Amino acid sequence: MPGGSRHAPRPSKQGPRQAAKGAGEAGRDSVDEAGIAGVIQPVVAAAGMDLESVRVSAAGRRRLLRVVVDSDRGVSLDDAAAVSRELSAALDTVAVMGDFPYTLEVSSPGVDRPLTDPRHWRRAVGRLVQVSVADPAGSGPVTGRIAAADPDGVTLDIGGDPRTRRRFGYAALGPGAIQVEFGHPETELGATRDGH
Repeated sequence: MPGGSRHAPRPSKQGPRQAAKGAGEAGRDSVDEAGIAGVIQPVVAAAGMDLESVRVSAAGRRRLLRVVVDSDRGVSLDDAAAVSRELSAALDTVAVMGDFPYTLEVSSPGVDRPLTDPRHWRRAVGRLVQVSVADPAGSGPVTGRIAAADPDGVTLDIGGDPRTRRRFGYAALGPGAIQVEFGHPETELGATRDGH
């Protein structure tokens, strides 16, 4: 689906210590997401990608480790699978996941990811967004197509007309929400760029 998340699930990882522990003992262990991110970040950076989020959740007697990565060129299924293999190897060398089995899932952000950082806006150029804007005249939602994004701000075509372009600094913008469009050329190009 254009703009959707791509997943490359890994088989469950279970080392010798995990196999020896009972389910009751494993349940007492806790997981440090910041520590896990510290192990994951260099691996993702070495692959030329940005680490967007790390989430650990319980999945029965296992843990589900969800890692979201992104890059300017998008993330293909092959990219996600390669990063998944590298992350799996890195996580096997440390005890950061605690003493219980886990499943690793690597994906890219979907269209529902809010645009909060300059790189998110840059990667969404050409997409239609809705965003709350705070300015001296008041605040309210604005809908427009991202014409340009740089380290200081965003230029939006308001109402689909390039003559009504407005520039906004990031400080004046709330989280942007990409609007799903069907059959729009930029949407189709974005889907191709993301590897779909």
